[in-house]
Amino acid sequence: MSPHFHFINTELRNETDTLKLFLLGLTEDPELKPLIFNLFLIMYLVTVLGNLLIVLTVSSDSHLHTPMYFFLSNLSFTDICLSTTTIPKMLVNIQKQNQSITYTGCLYQIFFDLVFVSFENFLLAAMSYDRYVAICHPLRYTVIMNPSFCGLLILLSLFVSVVDSLIHSLMVFHLSFCTDLKIPQFFCELAQVLKLACSSTLINNILLYFLACILTAVPLSGIIFSYTQLVSSVLKIPSAGGKYKAFSTCGSHLVVILLFYGTAAGVYISSVFTHSSTKTAAASVMYTVVPQMLNPFIYSLRNRDIKMGLRKLIGKIPSFHYSVICDNSLIVKNCHS
Repeated sequence: MSPHFHFINTELRNETDTLKLFLLGLTEDPELKPLIFNLFLIMYLVTVLGNLLIVLTVSSDSHLHTPMYFFLSNLSFTDICLSTTTIPKMLVNIQKQNQSITYTGCLYQIFFDLVFVSFENFLLAAMSYDRYVAICHPLRYTVIMNPSFCGLLILLSLFVSVVDSLIHSLMVFHLSFCTDLKIPQFFCELAQVLKLACSSTLINNILLYFLACILTAVPLSGIIFSYTQLVSSVLKIPSAGGKYKAFSTCGSHLVVILLFYGTAAGVYISSVFTHSSTKTAAASVMYTVVPQMLNPFIYSLRNRDIKMGLRKLIGKIPSFHYSVICDNSLIVKNCHS
């Protein structure tokens, strides 16, 4: 390594506040950027509004103060935070026609993205366990899934997620970066940032894949175990109506699980089999944006309790005091019309 090269590393490491990275995003075509801006703005607003309605509905309706909806409100809040970590910065960059992000801002994105993705992973496992207990051990449900245990699951999941993210962020902080810091993504993804380092990233990559395997395998194993036992119990129910009722209580959650892990698998496969930065970025959109936007619709469209809670919430809004909800639907008609 030449002395000049070492000087650049040292200088940038000592002046991290001035170090900038460049997020290439989904396209460099100026004509497509307004379309992408409008599309992502709509997706972000739908994500925030939809998940916020779920959180407000669960918190305002006492009938929804159960473990199932407690975990759902945490999932919705996590989806809001995950989207807010990445999309607003992308929108600002498109609007300002500036692809840069500061080194500190990049570290923040890495940290919070890892926290919320990992936390969502654990939340899905906790929700699976909740459905397993509800269907396989209904008489002991209130004893097993008591408020203290549910709160402990949330705190433990959040603690593990924060520790994992902190380890990776601190390891990145000690890396040296030189020039041509271009990330083929619309946000600072850890794997892409590690590729830009001039110093050795062997330990970083070992930690990345080791912790990712553990923090994915443990919740996923819990999900598979819960649903294996759940399906086995449901199949023993003699009546078709009983089977349908049992499956309907976990159908939405199963769709969310398939969406979350399916898009994650898509990102991994695309990174292995394609070297196109545009395809990799598009795959990341499917993982970090689309599931968070669709989750509120998946849970509200097929869940009668959520629908009723939404109606009660809308009824409490002053601007809707002169409106009625007709025909058992979500269409609001003005009483004066």
